This record gives sequence, structure tokens and C-alpha cells, in this order.
Amino acid sequence: MAENILRMRRITKTFPGVKALQDVHLDVARGEVHAICGENGAGKSTLMKVLSGVYPHGTYDGDIEFEGTVAEFKDIRDSERDGIVIIHQELALSPFLSVAENIFLGNEREKRGFINWNDTNMEAAKLLRRVGLDLNPVVRAGDIGVGKQQLVEIAKALSKNVKLLILDEPTAALNDEDSAHLLGLVKGLRAEGITCIIISHKLNEIREIADSVTILRDGRTIETLSLHDGSVTEERIIKGMVGRDMESRYPERTPVIGEEVLRVEDWTVHHPQENARVVVDSANLTVRAGEVVGIAGLMGAGRTELAMSIFGRSYGSRITGTLYKNGTPITARTVGEAIRHGIAYATEDRKRYGLNLIDDIKRNVSGAALGKLAKRGWVDGGREAVVAGDYRRSMNIKAPTVTAITGKLSGGNQQKVVLSKWMFSDPDVLILDEPTRGIDVGAKYEIYTIINRLAAEGKAVIVISSELPELLGICDRIYTLAEGRITAEVPIGQATPELLMQYMTKEKD
Repeated sequence: MAENILRMRRITKTFPGVKALQDVHLDVARGEVHAICGENGAGKSTLMKVLSGVYPHGTYDGDIEFEGTVAEFKDIRDSERDGIVIIHQELALSPFLSVAENIFLGNEREKRGFINWNDTNMEAAKLLRRVGLDLNPVVRAGDIGVGKQQLVEIAKALSKNVKLLILDEPTAALNDEDSAHLLGLVKGLRAEGITCIIISHKLNEIREIADSVTILRDGRTIETLSLHDGSVTEERIIKGMVGRDMESRYPERTPVIGEEVLRVEDWTVHHPQENARVVVDSANLTVRAGEVVGIAGLMGAGRTELAMSIFGRSYGSRITGTLYKNGTPITARTVGEAIRHGIAYATEDRKRYGLNLIDDIKRNVSGAALGKLAKRGWVDGGREAVVAGDYRRSMNIKAPTVTAITGKLSGGNQQKVVLSKWMFSDPDVLILDEPTRGIDVGAKYEIYTIINRLAAEGKAVIVISSELPELLGICDRIYTLAEGRITAEVPIGQATPELLMQYMTKEKD
């Protein structure tokens, strides 16, 4: 049996009004890939921040032992000196610096007090090759894709002689190809003897790559399971995470579909900078009251671009085509006009575009429809608090009060705040772009329940998702998109993953 490289005992971490961790135990064997699972808010990221010194010794109770020695890290540099490196879900690269500069930032290659750029670029090139990136190290980090940025972060960790690499949701924003490459790299690091801890909501990836999994729930350790013999199923992991069996990942719904609410005809969108490039090509789609319509497509197919261009032309240039609302042509040239016409769009990037993370829940919920709370030109703060409180309860947002800062909430609870904001605007059409990205199975189920509730209220719902099982589980019809063109409209009774993928990869005639 392999020796433990890490032991964490009785870890308890408290924030004002919240006990994030309580008596957590964690054992990680040397050279293994150890997964940590749990619902949003279970304490996964908090535990890793305790381990890596983001929350320094003295701000938590309990003991950490690394390589047989008691660890009392005062900051992240302390843990890195011992070989513990954490890569957060929100990547920390500077987009304006080169890849090489990012790799050695804070760990510069210098000679007599000056940075040795030849050495820096040569060593960076070696590290990039090690992670499978054929990339010029002098290119700006902001000019490469998210998948490559994730690999640059790993190269940066390897430059610090990492012994324990912590990956927090490493594939959350990656497509299937980039995810497969990253997981293959993690397997390669394990073969080199580097221990990895991986936090992920993608249970299929965990079963593929991890040797063992520790499940947290409500800030406590529930159990640690070995994945070596293949007997632990995704359903078994889910039961540990949510405390109950989930007979179905998708709540049942009996659709009651009414009249057409939104129709999009001959909708063409050009790239905002490269005006000659067509991003959405003559798209046609409809959605009816009480209907959930899915949009499926590979990365770069134009799904988000289509949604954002419909929502007040917030993306694109030289947009042509017609929008019909309840059979009447409408003009929605701005976001404000789109909202007044009853169209809402919940962005895929909730942290950047969907929420004000430094403000509280109350102000985020009211943000899209302040006019409903205005009294002689002033926002009625009392009514605002009551409205937000009602949504906090009905949407099961886990926060002590509506004055809690939104950026402190878990991903699933942040997504509920986004949905609350748009539900308060009382739209007729709600476009949800990757509504469950980066949230756990329990929170996903709650989001699906909310979508069903909206449809039952007669809303027309459009869901964009990269997960085909999700679309198959919640939609009534699915449109497929390839290279900016809608290639098929498939009733849910005929839809299969294979058929959808066939249409999603259909080339231009």
C-alpha cells in the first residue's frame, strides 16, 4: 500500500455566519490521482485553499501533514516551496504577458540581477513540450485559447518542481478534445510520480482518471472510495454527494405547449471585428409558450453568437433578418429594447457578464428590472429586499440573507441569482446559455426543476448546452448548429446523441 504524501485532520474553517468546513479528514497516497467531489458549497475549494496557504495557518483549526512533516503554511509561496501548487478554476495568467513570462512570473530566471530572456524562453519551450503544447513561448497568453491556457498553468506548476498538483475544475471551460488532452497529461504526471488532487463535477472524468475519491457534503467528509476495481458507479458517487439516491437526473415534465412566442427568420450575423466573416448564416427557429427548445453545436458553431445577437444585438455586426414576437415583427437593437419586448438572456459567463460579484444578492436580483421598484425616480429599497428575499426562498439560494455578497456564493447559487434576476424581469422568452456549466449534479437538478417551472408558467425557454444528455433530458425540440448554420430541427422523440452529432458535424453543401 502506497504511503500517504498528505494527511489533513480535523480541519475546520469558519467565515462570519458560516462554518465552511467542520472536522474534515483527507488522506492522499503518494503518486495517485485523488478526486474530491461534492455539491457546490460543500467546501471543496475552501479545503484546497487551506492546504495551499491561501487561508494561512492560524485562520483554521486542525492539522496538515505533508511528506511526514507538520505543515503550517503562512501563504501560497510557503506551500509552493514545499512542492504544493494549486491551479484555480479561474485561471491566473496575465493576458498581456508572454507565455514564458507567465510561466516564470515570481520565479524569474535571472543572471546578476537581470532577467535572462534566452534562458527564460528556452526553459519555457521545454516545459511547453512537456505538457504537449507546440507553442512559441513569446506569444501573448491572451492570444491563445482557454484549453492552451490551462496547459500553460500546468507548465508553470512544473517549473516549480511540483510534488502535489491541485486542479480545481480543470476541464469546466474546455471542449471534449482539450479535456481529453488535459486528462491524458494528468495520467502522464501520475506516471512520473507526481501526485494530483482534482476537483471536478464531471463524474465520468473522475471515474476515468482517479484512483480514489473523497466526497464532501455540507463541509464534512462523508467517505473515501477506491476506484481501482471499477465497481463504484456515478450513481454511487452522487448518492454520497447529495445524501440520497437520484432515480433520475432530470425531473419529469408533462409539456403543455401553446402558441408561437418567438420566431427568428433569415438571421445572419457577421463577426464584430472581421466584418466579412459570417458567424451566423440565415438561421431560422421558433419557440412556443411552455416549450423548452435546445440548441446543440460544437465549440465555435455560433450558438452563443446567435443568442447574444437576438438579445439586443449584444454581439455581431451587419445583422440582418427579422424577429417576430407573437406573430408581430419587433425591433430589438439594444439590450433595453430586448428586455422591453420580454426577451431575457442568461449568459454562459455568469461571473463576467451575468452578475456584479462585489455587490449583494438583493441588487443583483433587481438589476434587470429596476423600473418595477422605482418610486418617483428612486428605488424602493424595502420592496427590493422583499423581492430578493422571496427569490432567495423560492429558488433555494443558500445564503444567510439577501445582503450576502454574490461573489462569495457557490457556482450553483450564483446561477440561481442570475435566473432570479431574469425571472424578476418577467420575460416571455428566456434564453439560457450553458445554465449548468460548472455546477454539481444536485444543483443541476434544481436548475432543471426551475426550467420546468418556467415552462409550466407559459414561458418560452431556449437552452444552449454542450452536454447532449442534458438537452435530451429537458427539451421538447432540439436545433443543431454547425459552422453558423442551423442544420436540423429534431423532435425529442427522434433525438439520439448519434443523430445530433451527425447534424452538428454536417459540412456545408
